[in-house]
Amino acid sequence: MSGSLSRRLVRRTTALVALVTIVLTVFISLANFQILQQQLDERLEAAAGRPIGRNGSITPSGSDDPAGSGLIRIEMIGRVWGVVAGPAALTNDVAAQLLQLEPSTVPINIELPRLGHYRLLVRETDRGRTVVALPYRDVTNPLYTQLIMTGLLTLGAIVVAYLGTRQVVAASLRPLNRLAATANQVSALPLDRGEGTVPVRVAATDADPETEVGQVGLAFNLMLDNVENALAVRHRSETKVRRFVADASHELRNPLASIRGYAELTRRSSESLPPDASHALARIEAESERMSALVQDLLLLARLDSEPTLELRPTDLTEMVLNAVDDARAADQEHLWALDLPNEEVIANVDPHRMHQVIVNLLANARTHTPAGTHVEASLRTLDGWAVVAVTDDGPGVPAEIQDSVFERFTRADASRARQSNGSSTGLGLAIVAAVVGAQGGQVGLESRPGYTCFTVRLPLA
Repeated sequence: MSGSLSRRLVRRTTALVALVTIVLTVFISLANFQILQQQLDERLEAAAGRPIGRNGSITPSGSDDPAGSGLIRIEMIGRVWGVVAGPAALTNDVAAQLLQLEPSTVPINIELPRLGHYRLLVRETDRGRTVVALPYRDVTNPLYTQLIMTGLLTLGAIVVAYLGTRQVVAASLRPLNRLAATANQVSALPLDRGEGTVPVRVAATDADPETEVGQVGLAFNLMLDNVENALAVRHRSETKVRRFVADASHELRNPLASIRGYAELTRRSSESLPPDASHALARIEAESERMSALVQDLLLLARLDSEPTLELRPTDLTEMVLNAVDDARAADQEHLWALDLPNEEVIANVDPHRMHQVIVNLLANARTHTPAGTHVEASLRTLDGWAVVAVTDDGPGVPAEIQDSVFERFTRADASRARQSNGSSTGLGLAIVAAVVGAQGGQVGLESRPGYTCFTVRLPLA
């Protein structure tokens, strides 16, 4: 049995049963003790009132009681006394001492040498004094037997109560366990993507409003309905935004290409342009190229969100990383580029074109957001069935306040990491990395502090 609530219920119920059983055992034992002692006292009264003989004479016998009850009876008439009945171990000295006891109306307990514990009654008669005694074992022996039996019964009752309570509690909490299982199923659903439907519900038998557990199950179903409706509304809104971004990006490509083409044509065909006009045309070309790249990135992200059609196939990542670093080294001589590649091929199941774009974006991110002279290293290794690509630099690091959102769209580093790049960063490079890697079944990660930044990409090996 698992669960703290189950254990507490079983422990407390068993403890309550044990307490009640023990209390009942104590009261029954006390009542039985009173009954047994009262019976012994009645026997003493009867023995004290029994006549000693037909002629009233005292005949000391010193023999055992013929009934084997251990009865002691001592009579004294005048100054003559004798043991009428008693065990052989009873000596005259002890008998004489018993005759010296003060008479009483109620029996007393006394310890006799070599005989043990006795219940004794001393009576004063008109002819003399009578002492009768019976062994106290007539009370203690039955009581000990009863205590042993009731102890065993109490232990058995506690064990039965524990086992029975376990079954009852397990049966009573089974609906809660099913409710917890449903909650675990919901928590495992991919609600962050797709239409966000929640196909899991609590069964009708566990959503009965007439029971406490059923009220929880009914409330849980209502909450899931609300969540599903909210996710559906969010999905429709996001779908509209993606469609708008995709359509706008698609439509913007042609006019941007025309602007760039006309600007380049005008700048090349006019030899008499003033310097300001020539500079303005050059800036128009540069900005239109940047806008074209931004539109292309937006279109790619929209397609990855809606229908990520990737051509996955076994690809050698070793050669891909090597070529990407060679291209980065050729494009930027101000950084110190390094490689850490394994001796054997690392084959992963990826889209070669998109994976190359991922590595290029990571290297471009290091180049753009670190100062000249920064050491940038690209490494590749295998770990537990994954191919791990890492891009590490010793630059200023990613600010702590944006590390959690660095793979989100339009996240820009502040001046502590970014160098002057004429606004060339769009904030989409790492978002594309995360989207492409996620579509390929991989994972992205970041570890950064001043002087150390490491972007990692984990991809399933082929």
